[in-house]
Amino acid sequence: MKICFTTNNAHKLQEVKEILGDSIELLSLSDIGFEGDIPETHETLEENSLEKAQYIFQKYRIPVFSDDSGLEVVALNGKPGVHTAHYAGSRDAVANMSKVLSELEGQTNNREARFRAVITYIDLEGKEQQFEGIVDGQIAPEMSGAEGFGYDPIFIPLGYEKTFAELSSEVKNTISHRKRALEKLVQFLKSTT
Repeated sequence: MKICFTTNNAHKLQEVKEILGDSIELLSLSDIGFEGDIPETHETLEENSLEKAQYIFQKYRIPVFSDDSGLEVVALNGKPGVHTAHYAGSRDAVANMSKVLSELEGQTNNREARFRAVITYIDLEGKEQQFEGIVDGQIAPEMSGAEGFGYDPIFIPLGYEKTFAELSSEVKNTISHRKRALEKLVQFLKSTT
C-alpha cells in the first residue's frame, strides 16, 4: 500500500520509515512532486493535522496522512503546544529549547511535560480518521544529547533518565508519541484491508 506522508522533513520521514518498516510504502511530498508549504493556520494539533492532510488529498487524490505534534509543558499551561516548531519565532530548535528552559528557570518541582502527536489519515474515498499518541515525561535542566531533532535534547520520557536525544533511535521509536499514533493508524489500516 502506498501512502503519502505530508512532510519533506528528512528527520521525521526517517523516523516514520523506521517505525512503519515494510508494511507501507511511504511517499514524501517530493516523491509526489509537491513543492512549497502546506498551510497550518489553526490553534490545535487536531485542526492543523486535518488541514495538512486535506490540502494534499484535494490536490493529488491519493491516500495521505499528516501529523502535527507538539510539546506541552504543564508549568507553561500547555505551551509551546501547537506553536512548538516556531516557539521562539522561527524554526530554530536551539532557540526554541532555550526559550522553554528560560521560562522554566527556578522551576524545580513542576517540570512535567508530554509530547503529543495527532495523525490524520484520508483514504482514497476521502474518509478521514484521526489517531493520537502521547508520551509523558519531564523537561531536563539543560540540553543533552545529539540524537533526534526538535526538543529531543530537553525531553526525558517517563521511566528513563536520559533525554530523547541521548537515547538511540531504536529506543526512541519504541516509545515516542509519533510511534504510538502510527501504531493506531497501522491497526486501523490492517482492519480495513
